Amino acid sequence: MKQLISSRTLVIPEGVSVEVKARRVRVKGPRGTLQRDFKHLAVDMFLTEEEGQKVLKVDCHFGKRKALASIRTCTSHVQNMITGVTKGYEYKMRLVYAHFPININIDNNGTKVEIRNFLGEKIVRVVDMLPGVKCERSSAVKDELILTGNDIELVSRSTALIHQKCLTKNKDIRKFLDGIYLSERGTLVKAE
Repeated sequence: MKQLISSRTLVIPEGVSVEVKARRVRVKGPRGTLQRDFKHLAVDMFLTEEEGQKVLKVDCHFGKRKALASIRTCTSHVQNMITGVTKGYEYKMRLVYAHFPININIDNNGTKVEIRNFLGEKIVRVVDMLPGVKCERSSAVKDELILTGNDIELVSRSTALIHQKCLTKNKDIRKFLDGIYLSERGTLVKAE
């Protein structure tokens, strides 16, 4: 059944400016600028004011179930962008090894990660961080990497690239648990 109109609103906080033009959204905040294109979704997006607050409104006319689901998707993406430019994202990864200690070198101001001695292998695995993502060693915890950035998708994809470089091949993965695993994810600015 088609629904006549379905809409969802997202409150824009103070200190963040949002521009919408032809379903291209640009979010500016204290940590920088993010932009994203929603042209593939059949929704209307516009900025309005409700009760004195700036609000992003997303509408869908005559949508079936899939189209209606895209409304929530759209607002969630914009909410993640707002969080990114205000608080930033921080993902933590732990190096796990039983016998051969994994060595990590971080080059180019935290944009390139070299992984050595994984399961005693001589090959050097190189992972380039996606743009806007920085990687650094944790000063508090041994064998921990911290990835930070404004775009949640780029930060999480960078952690996935590091994780996928250290997969155990041709061995029993119940026994060989070595690798680099995601241990914690959250915002860079912690909420009180």
